[in-house]
Formats: sequence, structure tokens, C-alpha cells
Amino acid sequence: MAVCLALLNRHLTGGCRVWCSVSRPLVLVRSAHVTESGARSDEEEVWRAAGYLPFSGSKIGSFFQERPVLKNPFLEDALLRGYLSRHLPQQAPLSDLCAFGERVANEVDEWGRECEITPPRLVHFDSWGRRVDHIVTSPAWKRMKDLSAQEGLVAIGYERSFGEWSRVYQMSKLFIFSPSSGLYTCPLAMTDGAAKVIQSLGTSWPVDEAYSRLTTRQPEYFWTSGQWMTERQGGSDVGHGTETVAVPQTDGSYKLHGFKWFTSATDADMTLTLARVQDRTGAITPGSLGLSLFYAEVSRDEDGRLKGIEVQRLKDKLGTRQMPTAELLLDGLQAHRISEEGRGVASIANMLTITRIHNSVSAAAAMRRVVQLARDYATRRNAFGKLLKDHSLHMQTLARMEVEARGAFLMVMDVCRLLGREESGIATQLDTNLLRLLTPVVKLYTGKQAVAVVSEGLESFGGQGYIEDTGLPGLLRDAQVLSIWEGTTNILSLDVLRCVARSSGMVLHAYFNHTKSLLSGASSISLLAPAVKALDHALSELKDFVQVAATREAGYLELAARDLAYSLARIYTGALLIDHACWKGASPSDTYAALRWCEHDLCPVATKQARGCYDPSTPPLDAALVYDRPIQN
Repeated sequence: MAVCLALLNRHLTGGCRVWCSVSRPLVLVRSAHVTESGARSDEEEVWRAAGYLPFSGSKIGSFFQERPVLKNPFLEDALLRGYLSRHLPQQAPLSDLCAFGERVANEVDEWGRECEITPPRLVHFDSWGRRVDHIVTSPAWKRMKDLSAQEGLVAIGYERSFGEWSRVYQMSKLFIFSPSSGLYTCPLAMTDGAAKVIQSLGTSWPVDEAYSRLTTRQPEYFWTSGQWMTERQGGSDVGHGTETVAVPQTDGSYKLHGFKWFTSATDADMTLTLARVQDRTGAITPGSLGLSLFYAEVSRDEDGRLKGIEVQRLKDKLGTRQMPTAELLLDGLQAHRISEEGRGVASIANMLTITRIHNSVSAAAAMRRVVQLARDYATRRNAFGKLLKDHSLHMQTLARMEVEARGAFLMVMDVCRLLGREESGIATQLDTNLLRLLTPVVKLYTGKQAVAVVSEGLESFGGQGYIEDTGLPGLLRDAQVLSIWEGTTNILSLDVLRCVARSSGMVLHAYFNHTKSLLSGASSISLLAPAVKALDHALSELKDFVQVAATREAGYLELAARDLAYSLARIYTGALLIDHACWKGASPSDTYAALRWCEHDLCPVATKQARGCYDPSTPPLDAALVYDRPIQN
């Protein structure tokens, strides 16, 4: 060994030496462990006394990157505050929203993080072998429920203390809450939807108490509702996919038997669900006409077992892990029919309106949150000798995200405004037509926007945007559900076509008239002239497309449905941005956002039409492309 060490030390260069002892492995170190004065460190002397030198200690700097800070999301959002200041007849909600924003930043956001890292789990059996099917959620999830009642996150929409603007107030509060809620906004959406359905059908027995509980501000009395529609064949096609059977009982109630493949917020206190009523011979009516809507409470017996329900398993999802989603076997669940027999699908229309608007609020909120965090981070992160905010390309990217977030917010709030007018009984026929058309449009468009903007936002944090314990990846995972839940983009695009057909085109007539009216105030503002010109041109293109499409076969419009929906969204959003920029309290940023938005291709359906994309030969070509096979020699 001594000879080996001597040979190594003779030939090593750069001040390196090999040291070894009986109790230590062979190590290679630099022998020049001296201070600037030439004296050896005490640590080195200890190692020398032991007969060898250790590895050099890694000398790291004192730098640690500051994390982005979530500040009061109400005070940080100039557009939200400007919009509410412009439209709300009373300013009382502003102080409430400000206080709530402070609570979200300093308290609630941590709860949301706890929900993420402590997801729900299913306990099938108790310690003595009894089947209990208990879904265990985190303490933070339970605090979210109490908070939701206290803050009136559902109640505000039904108290209507601010008349037609009550929904805008409610959804503004949910907009602030959503990214920090640990996905508790999902059960709130279904709770709001259930309250809306019960209110529209009548709040008499057996749902009068349920309605009171869904809309209360008292935490101990507050209920959330589930929405158990989807079955193994289901998805959006509930008419053909629902197999659950409702067996009539002598007391007028029903026993439900079936399998629910996807039930969100499975820890809810009650649910609305679809089933087929079985007649005396055991026969059922197939299709949508055979479906009725049922109300059921989720309860347990004295031994702690669920009554008439077995939880088969919790879903393992890409995102929304904070919320329990389960497969349920309904085995004699007691329920009450609350719709006319065979009118189940029609009865849930109001629920879909509410839940789709909630979905859109969550999408706009996700965009706003990632922009807020990225904006703050740009003031804290140095790269290549200067802060990110001083790099023009980085700021251009953030500005593009900001424009998308602004457009989504204004479109969502306008739909909330229309809903508030309808619920207050002051909606015109134009308002009603716009609400029907824009509800699927805003949902499909903001759902896709959210994924793109949040993904771009994660890039602005570099590698840290990909690290789980920053909490940032969860924003992207949770955003992905927004384009899927309550109707995928294609399903909603076809819903737009049905809406146009059933109204004999009146919804489009309302759309064109109102969009034109939004531009009326911009004629005297020269800075907005390029945006107005672009929007006028897009509106003309859209009208031309509609006229041509009306003469074509149904398949032509089906192929164009998605691009048509996108065109409706982009043009309407541009008009809203221009309208807001004309407000006397508007800022230069409002004008800039309108100009940047109108640089888009505002009418992609016309662009694609000009290229022949909706030609009848396209579907076979598409199929051939997707299912391409090698050519056989």
C-alpha cells in the first residue's frame, strides 16, 4: 500500500495528494488547504493528526432564490377592480372582496396546499371488519366547507342583495378563491347547480330543507351536493349511457339500482342523479325520454354503513387530486323523483348552465393566478445580469399571457351579468338568447385557454415550474380538467349548433346586434381604430360564413362547429375589451390589451372556409390520415 501511495503521489499534479488510513477509504484531496495567511485550518490539522486529509468541503455561495409571493389577489388585479367599480351600483362588495383577498393570500392558500399534499383516501372496512366505505379527507378540506358557508360563496347568488349584479359579485369572489381552494370550487359548482335546479322545479317537499341547506351561510347547517350522472357507457351521452333503474316504492319514493362510474365530490351530503323508472312489469323506457331526475340524501345507519351505496374505489386522476371522485354502486339507495317522469335531461339544463359558468370562472382564475405569480417572480429572479422584468422578450411573453387572462375574465363576467339579469327577471329576449349561446362558448374557449396560459406560465419559473413542492405543477394538472368536465370542446361546439338551430338563428341575431353595440363608444377614440377595424372585418366575415353555411348540408356545419365556436369567442371577447377600454376610468393598459387581442385571427372559421377545410371529402381524408397504414407492395 505504501508503495502504491508513493507512486500515486509522485505522479499526481495540480496539488492533489492521496491519503488513506485503516478505518477510511482511499481519498483524493488537494494538499493546499491553507488560509489566505498561509495557516492551515483547525479542521485540516485534526485530519492531519489522524494521518490523512478529508475531501475538500464544497464551498457554496449564500444565494437562495426568493419564491414568488401571493399577495392579495383582489388588490393585485387591476382589471377586476376596474370592472367592478365600473358596473356595480353599490361599492359594498369591494370592501368584502378586498378583505377576502387578504384572507386567501394569508390563510386559505395554505389550506389549498394541504388539500393537495393530503389527498382523500378510502377506508373500506373498520378495524373489526365491518364495511364502512369512509372517505377520509384532510382537515383543510373540511375548513374549506365552513369557509364557503361563512363567505356566502353559494349564498350570495341566491340572497340577491345586489339585484342583477349578485351573480357577478358571487363569481368575483369565487374567481379570487378558486386557485387557492384546493379544488373546493368543484363541490361548490355542483352545490350551486343543485340549488338552481331545485329552485327552478319548486322548493317544496322533499327538497325544501335541502335548498335551505345548500344556500345557507351557517357552517353547521351547510350542505354540499354531488352530481352523479356519468355511467360506464356515459360521458356526455347520458341519454343512451344511463342504466340506473328506479324502482317505485309504496310510500311514493324510489330505490335506485345502478353503477355510477364517475361521481365528483363523493363526500357530499346529497346528490341529484338520473335514472330510468321501472314500471310494474319491470320495463323501462330507453333513450333520453326514459330518464327522470332524482334527489337522494347520503346517510349512514347506526353501524356507520352507507345506506344503499357502496364505494367501489376512488379515481386516480391526473389532477384534481384534492377532491374525492369515486365509482359508486347504488344498491337500493332511497330517492325521490323531482322532475316529471321522462323529463330528467331537460330538468338538469339549469344545472349545466351554472356548472359551466363555474368551470369558466375557474379557468379565468387559473390564468390570472399564474400571471400574478409570474409577474411577482420577474421582480425577484436575476438572469444574465438583470431581473427578468428587465428582459424585453420575457415581458412580451407575460404581456401575451395577460391579454389572454383579461379576455377570459371579461367574457366570463359578461355571461355572469346575463345570468344575473335572467334571475332578476329583467332580462330582455336579447339577453336570454345571448346567455344560451355564450354559455357553451365561454366554457369551451376558456377551458382551452387556461391550459395554454398556465403551461406558458410554468415556463416563466424555469425548472422550478416543474418541481412539485413549489405547488406550481398542480396549477397545470388541475387546469387540464376544465376542457373536459361538463362537456368537451367538440361536444360544446355541437351544442352551439343545436342552440342556433333551435332558436331558428335568433341567438346569432342577438350576438351580432350586441357585439355591434359594444363598439359604439369606440368611434371617437382614435387609438382604438385598428382594433375596431379588425373587429368589424371579422364580424363581416362571420356573417358571410353563416349565410354560406345555411345553404350547405348538415355535415358542413358539423365540420365547422369548433372553428365557429372559436370565432364567436374571439370576436365577442375583442368587443368586450374595446368596450372596457372606452370606459372613462380605463387605463392605457386596457387600450393596449384591446389592440393586442385584435391582432389575432378573430374569425378562424372564415379562414378555414376559404381553404376548403369543410369540404365533404375532408372526413374520409381525416380518417385516412389518422388510421394511416403502410402501403403493401
